[in-house]
Amino acid sequence: MTILALETSCDETAVAILRGPNGDSGTDLLASEVASQIIEHEKYGGIVPEIASRNHLVYAPRLLDRAANLAKIGLSQLDAFAATSGPGLASSLMIGASIAKGLAIGFGKPYLAINHLEGHLLSPFFGCADRNDEVVPNISLIVSGGHTLLVRVRGLRDYQLIGQTVDDAAGEAFDKVAKMLGLGYPGGPEIEKYAREGDPNRFDLPRSMLDSENFSFSGLKTAVRYLLPKIVGHFCETHVEERRLPYKLDGQLLADLCASFQQAVVDVLVRKTIAAARKHQVGLVTVSGGVSRNQQLRKQLGEVCAREKLEFKMAESWLCTDNAAMIAFAALLRLQAGFRSKVTEEIDPNFALV
Repeated sequence: MTILALETSCDETAVAILRGPNGDSGTDLLASEVASQIIEHEKYGGIVPEIASRNHLVYAPRLLDRAANLAKIGLSQLDAFAATSGPGLASSLMIGASIAKGLAIGFGKPYLAINHLEGHLLSPFFGCADRNDEVVPNISLIVSGGHTLLVRVRGLRDYQLIGQTVDDAAGEAFDKVAKMLGLGYPGGPEIEKYAREGDPNRFDLPRSMLDSENFSFSGLKTAVRYLLPKIVGHFCETHVEERRLPYKLDGQLLADLCASFQQAVVDVLVRKTIAAARKHQVGLVTVSGGVSRNQQLRKQLGEVCAREKLEFKMAESWLCTDNAAMIAFAALLRLQAGFRSKVTEEIDPNFALV
């Protein structure tokens, strides 16, 4: 069983071809192509939907050809087609879903509409040698630019939402703080780079809603916002004028602020994830999503899980950012479980995981 999947939920255009288990052999990723648009959006400090959708139209046909050539397979030989159906930008989602539907109709093959978040949630199981494509019960932390979720996973398509952000997602907070500091976009990797040389204890930043299962990073972002004038020697007024941003910090000061901010985010994510595993008596913790590439988060969560005698799985780094391989994997598991989507099914920019 071989599936082609497209992922166009935001600004990455991605195509993957995945062959399912055959006898004793596991899944085989035949091709995984991603076209990034970071350069196009960097000057705006965030994603511009119109630019993203236009680029998807340019990149998708090229990636389809490249993936088919790498996999050495004709599109007519594929068993199913899948695409991210949401959540995401409507104008972007429409491109990938329309292409996958067209291919499914044209070749008379099944179509699967996949939730982007389910792709992340299942990605820690991708390519593992100790499973037969079975999703075992776990507490899943999905942490990205647009989402911060804690999910109790009982099995495939059996999910319970435990907690979510009430304001900014963790990745969004990274981006906004990086912008305040005049760093590049996306902000997470930029802050992490400087944080490696910094003192995470230099600045006392808040850890919000620690006794709740939900998350809030807006207060942390605001705390950095009002700390900056003090750091650079300005008077801290009730309203800090926008024209003072960004603040250009240098050397150790910048490193320490980045490290302190990063540590505050990581502490919240780790504490809430472990608390959820204890409360729901689940022995496996998984983490996925773009922010889960952060090495401090991976290290600290792994160490705490080991201390708490919890098994820990994290998606491989290349699977953490938006990609079509995770969408193909989710589609494969659903197809094996007998699930199909109607080609008339519309995209849903607010597609809920549960």
